[in-house]
Amino acid sequence: MLDVAPARQLVLDHARPKAAVELPSAECLGLTLAEDVASDADSPPFDRSMVDGYAIRGTDLSSGGAELTIVEEIMAGAVPRRTVAIGQCARIMTGAPIPPGADAVVMHERTELLSDSRVRIRDEKFRPGQNIMPRAASLRRGQIVLQAGCEIGPVEMGLLAEVGRARPRVIGPITAAVLSTGNELVPADRVPAEGQIRNSNGPMLAAALRRCGARPVELGIARDEPDELRRRLAEGLASDLLIISGGVSAGALDLVPGLLRELGVEEVFHKIRLKPGKPLWFGVRRGEAGSAQKNAAPTLVFGLPGNPVSSLVCFELFVKLALARLAGREAIAALAGTSAELTSEFVHRGDRPTFHPAVLSHASGQSPSVTPLRWAGSADLRGLAEANALAVFPAGDRTFAAGESLTVLPLGGP
Repeated sequence: MLDVAPARQLVLDHARPKAAVELPSAECLGLTLAEDVASDADSPPFDRSMVDGYAIRGTDLSSGGAELTIVEEIMAGAVPRRTVAIGQCARIMTGAPIPPGADAVVMHERTELLSDSRVRIRDEKFRPGQNIMPRAASLRRGQIVLQAGCEIGPVEMGLLAEVGRARPRVIGPITAAVLSTGNELVPADRVPAEGQIRNSNGPMLAAALRRCGARPVELGIARDEPDELRRRLAEGLASDLLIISGGVSAGALDLVPGLLRELGVEEVFHKIRLKPGKPLWFGVRRGEAGSAQKNAAPTLVFGLPGNPVSSLVCFELFVKLALARLAGREAIAALAGTSAELTSEFVHRGDRPTFHPAVLSHASGQSPSVTPLRWAGSADLRGLAEANALAVFPAGDRTFAAGESLTVLPLGGP
């Protein structure tokens, strides 16, 4: 059996970032930018008002107040038609261009309208240039606003729109097929008969993929019957990743490894020194010689254990790693563990490192702390639901004292 660290390295060794593609920006949320993006214009493109009020010449307010003649009204999106001279002002709305001659804006709340053409202004806190956002204060034409390698979130989507990049180049979206196997499984909307259970792994893994920015292809449930299972596995190999839940242990109906070999998938490793998650299987299906797919990126195949906690732990440790590499996020392609102090004594027994469901806390002014949860084992998904982290206990029989430092793997996130 492999240890966790060398097994993770093997996953990295067999994964590579997807090719860059040009996509409409509306389809890029959660993807990784594959190019630097520069602004095609100054932002704002003109000196603009930051408030509703009056654009004035500062010299008219040298004593803190004045009565001025209103020469025009400037709405957002309009172009000023008049120059503001001494004793004059322009009514202006937020976002509108500052008219020639004006060098400050007084907000509406500090004014009194005397007539349609006259206004009294009183602003004892006046300062030159107030309430004006100068041209290019946010962005300059040619300035790099987003760098290759950044993940595109809502703010990045807004920036792409602001600089006119409607079709950025991104690392292509990752597709990941999810297949649950087992004669005992039924969909969530079915009442299980005797000897059956509902398929919780499929929805859980699909949700975990979505949270990581991948696009799940849900293949449902495959029975432990060679022809059906072979057909469904072949369907899943059309995706960037194929994630199989169950069928990789050593039972009579654990058919997945043999069928994958028949379909041209090379086994990289099988079984990890890990609890829960020992039966993990990982392989690669490369493009066949002479085929159109010869130079295509390989399909990465993960055979996860059927117990739900084992499946999720293997997803967090191995599948996430592959997703990060495929998405071009090298900065997070590592075990994002942290250190935390045990809140109470804990007794660990076992010959494998254990990733135990736990609660990680960050109290203000204190070191992070971790509390292992009551947990009935790899089938106890309810116990995992209360966890926000996995506490890592090294192999061996040992009592860990309160205050000892442990490695902790936060759950969730990309």
